[in-house]
Amino acid sequence: MRYAAAAVTDRGRKRSSNEDAFGYSVEDGVYVVCDGMGGAAAGEIASSIAVDEFLRLLCSRDPGAAVLALAQEAIAAANNAIYSRAQRQPKLSGMGTTLVSLLVEESRVWVLNVGDSRCYRLRAGRIEQLTLDHSLVEEQVRIGRMSRSEALRSPLRNVITRALGTQNHVTPDIFQFEAEPGDLFLLCSDGLSRELSDKQIHSQLSADQPLADRCTRLVEAAKKAGGHDNITAILVQAVA
Repeated sequence: MRYAAAAVTDRGRKRSSNEDAFGYSVEDGVYVVCDGMGGAAAGEIASSIAVDEFLRLLCSRDPGAAVLALAQEAIAAANNAIYSRAQRQPKLSGMGTTLVSLLVEESRVWVLNVGDSRCYRLRAGRIEQLTLDHSLVEEQVRIGRMSRSEALRSPLRNVITRALGTQNHVTPDIFQFEAEPGDLFLLCSDGLSRELSDKQIHSQLSADQPLADRCTRLVEAAKKAGGHDNITAILVQAVA
């Protein structure tokens, strides 16, 4: 199995800066999107630190290294780097970032996430969200205390319950899958998933276009729908 990828990021229509960060290496099978938070440009700092730490550890790994264990180590290192930086610089206090990552090794796929940035998979015409949001409203929906429509209207929909850098320890969710030829994975910040429904995302992913064009179409559709936040998308396709 081999893979192809493309990515686009945009500050959106309402924000003056872009606190999202992303990075990937097709050669190393590593893809990551982070959505930073915090005032005084702290969000940009947090997301950049997380991406840099994640890629640093995973793209320099030895052949045969245990990918999942190393990914968990990379998340811990990123969390510590952000948390320590905030402790040293009071003006950065409270900064943090979400993280969603895709790791591939032949047909084996791991998805790790902290926060509400998401991973979707399009397989055989069907779209599926592979991650679970660490957000207050999504957790209320999952336990039946809030309906989906109530969650969409809730003034608390921006509150996330887990992030890198806000505490001295963080635990990611981990999902493992077997990739099939043709699988298309989308990693995105919530600036995309909050503007577009699963049906709209499916429509853009299903277009018979190069990955880069589909990335651009996704971001432009999110901007047209409001573009209230920064928008980042990475597409990764499994090719036989």
